[in-house]
Amino acid sequence: MTPRSRGARRSGPVAMAAVGAGLLALAACGGGGGKSASAGGSPSGDTHNAATTVTIRSASGHSDVLATPTGMTLYVSAQEHNRVLCKSNACTAIWAPLTVPSGQKPAAPGTLKGTLTTITRPDGKVQVALDGRPLYTFSFDQAPGQINGDGQKDSFDGTHFSWSLATAAGAGTGATKPPAKSSSAGNGYHY
Repeated sequence: MTPRSRGARRSGPVAMAAVGAGLLALAACGGGGGKSASAGGSPSGDTHNAATTVTIRSASGHSDVLATPTGMTLYVSAQEHNRVLCKSNACTAIWAPLTVPSGQKPAAPGTLKGTLTTITRPDGKVQVALDGRPLYTFSFDQAPGQINGDGQKDSFDGTHFSWSLATAAGAGTGATKPPAKSSSAGNGYHY
């Protein structure tokens, strides 16, 4: 099932419940940082040099969506601008930061209207940002082109997040579809 906040619709295959439970168990384990989506788009603690950090693709009927070079959709939160609030293991297990090696300048196609920059995360990793908004992949997107994180709302460490697609037009702050309802407690993912 796809993640949801209390009161939101449930959809997707039952197998997603097992994936979600595993991610939440991983997040609860502590010790070590959360996964990062490297410039190559694969979740890992390691990053590597890549000619293009961000691509522009069509995803689930939406055109001009930002993605990793491997096609995984990128998202921004409305709450983060020139700072990182998604920093706990629980948050980064669901929302993997797109990182690059220190000193690497992020690159994108010339049709990107927004500006790519970097922000240093509390753990010292360098995260790619669009118009000052940190970029993330969503752990419930299991294949390139999926946009399961668009419109999600959740809460980690007292911060309530609203997530939307990052697009070639710029980061924006609103979801591209009606947002899911959220609760005021917990991280919002229930199975």
